[in-house]
Amino acid sequence: MSDDEMKMTVSPICTDKTGKKKYAYVTFTDGKKYAEGKIPDCEITENRGFTEEEVAGLHFYMKTNLKELKHIASQINVFEALKKG
Repeated sequence: MSDDEMKMTVSPICTDKTGKKKYAYVTFTDGKKYAEGKIPDCEITENRGFTEEEVAGLHFYMKTNLKELKHIASQINVFEALKKG
C-alpha cells in the first residue's frame, strides 16, 4: 500500500448485549495511521496518527455515506468468509 492510499474496511453488523441496538465498525488506514469509527453513530472511537482535520473528514465521510456503509455491513456473512479462508 502506498503512503497516500487509504484502505477502508467494514465489519459485519453487531448487536449490543440487549440485542436491541445494531452497529458496525468502519476502519481506515493508510499503512501508518489507523482510525476506527462506529456506525450508525458515525463517531470515531479510536485514532492513531490522523490529525483532527483528517478525523473530521472521516467523520464526514461516514455521515454522508452512512446508507452505503450500512448496506455493506448487512451483506457480510462471517460464516461464508470463514469457508473461503
